[in-house]
Amino acid sequence: MTIQPAAIQSMLDTVIHRADGRRIISLRLVIGELKDISDEVVHAIWGDIARGTSAEGASLYIRRAPAELQCMTCFGKYHPNSGNVSCPRCGSVGAKIIAGEEFSVEAVEVE
Repeated sequence: MTIQPAAIQSMLDTVIHRADGRRIISLRLVIGELKDISDEVVHAIWGDIARGTSAEGASLYIRRAPAELQCMTCFGKYHPNSGNVSCPRCGSVGAKIIAGEEFSVEAVEVE
């Protein structure tokens, strides 16, 4: 579940459009812990694509949303531990992802 640079570009385009010509001072993102991308990579991609736009130089803050799975056998909810997705209650490996795949803008500060 990797975030592609195009997804970050699309997010930037939307933020710039909604800023309506105002300079973007900061942006807060929410990224689920199941997304396979480091905060450092997101910052690097952001710096590259924001160059020359009203978001250039904006501070970027990232909040990681914890993962939560729901067992499809006993319906218990749990946090996956170290890549282990088996249910701690019944041992089943069939699970539905409830949270942890988020990738969204939480807040934008403009001038």
